Amino acid sequence: MPRFFVEPTAIADGGITISGDDARHIARSLRMAVGDEVTVCDGGGTEYSCRLLKIRDEQCDAEILSEAKSKAEPKHRITLYMAYPKGDKLETVVQKAVELGAHRIVPFESERCIKRPAPEKAEKQTARLRRIADEAAKQCGRGVLPTVDTPIGFGAMLSEIKRHTLTLFCYEKESATTIRFAIENAADTSDIAVIVGAEGGFSEKEAEAIVREGAKCVTLGPRILRCETAPDYALSVISCFLEL
Repeated sequence: MPRFFVEPTAIADGGITISGDDARHIARSLRMAVGDEVTVCDGGGTEYSCRLLKIRDEQCDAEILSEAKSKAEPKHRITLYMAYPKGDKLETVVQKAVELGAHRIVPFESERCIKRPAPEKAEKQTARLRRIADEAAKQCGRGVLPTVDTPIGFGAMLSEIKRHTLTLFCYEKESATTIRFAIENAADTSDIAVIVGAEGGFSEKEAEAIVREGAKCVTLGPRILRCETAPDYALSVISCFLEL
């Protein structure tokens, strides 16, 4: 069943209004008809089964048939801090992170980033990444629309990770502590941060700074993973131990 996200203000009096690109998608691409059913999410974890009443390019109206909490959302929140990679790798990272349960993706700059975000293009690039996150959330049945932040600096990333109950620092020089060990020995896993480096990894100075802020260094195994593969691995392992 087609899935769409709306703002909570679009839900009122037993009905839902779908507008913008999603309305055009219903009317033109999907060629849906009055009476067809869709799933609509409020972005906060509640999803509604709806029947279409009116279909127009600019707005579609639907009546709510039933509502329920999304079963696809993990009980824990994960924020992925991804050092800016080269090429279009960040697009792949965002798509897969959403599929694997990330609640928020934050690109950041580090010393060894080969590519750095151009300030004049940051908003446009972020808008594209958010569209990718939106499509991925619809495809995999998420009940929450994950957010993608505009790129931040290394110092800002350090300030942010202190807010999480557990921060996992995926570091290539760590060989003993696994993600499983860090999770099993954590006092609180409700709000997890995962830090992954770009192609060049992290300098020793950066690694020391991250650890000073309370992050736990973890290994991703004996093989060297590409920077776009590392977050998939980390998020999958977290899911294995906290969801399955």
